[in-house]
Amino acid sequence: MKMLHVTIMTTKFEEELQFYMEIVGLNVIRAIDEPGHKIRFLADKKGDTQIEIVENPNAKPMESDFLLVGFETEDALKKSNELKAQGYKVSEMIQPNPKAQFFTVKDPAGVTVQFVQED
Repeated sequence: MKMLHVTIMTTKFEEELQFYMEIVGLNVIRAIDEPGHKIRFLADKKGDTQIEIVENPNAKPMESDFLLVGFETEDALKKSNELKAQGYKVSEMIQPNPKAQFFTVKDPAGVTVQFVQED
C-alpha cells in the first residue's frame, strides 16, 4: 500500500506554502481553488513526497510534539543554521548513531518538521 499524502489544514495558507516550497524544496503539483478555501498538493521532483495544504479558517495550530513529518537533507547543520538565520526556533541537533543526525522545527501551522541527514 502506498501512502498518498499528509494533509495540513491551516489558517496560514500562504506562509505554509512558502515554508514547504522554500525551506523543504517541494513544488506545487496540483492546485484546487474552491469557494471558501484553497488546496495545494506539493511534491519533490520524483513526486514521492506529497503534502496537501488546505486553507481552512477554522483550523487550529497543531499542538502535538508526538507527530512529525520528516524530510531528508544533505547537511543538517547547514539547514539548521539557515532556519535559525530566518528566525525559526530549531531543536538541538540529535545524533542517535554515528551515521545519522537530525533536528526539528515547527512549520507555520505548528506541525513538527524533522530534517534528517544520513551518511
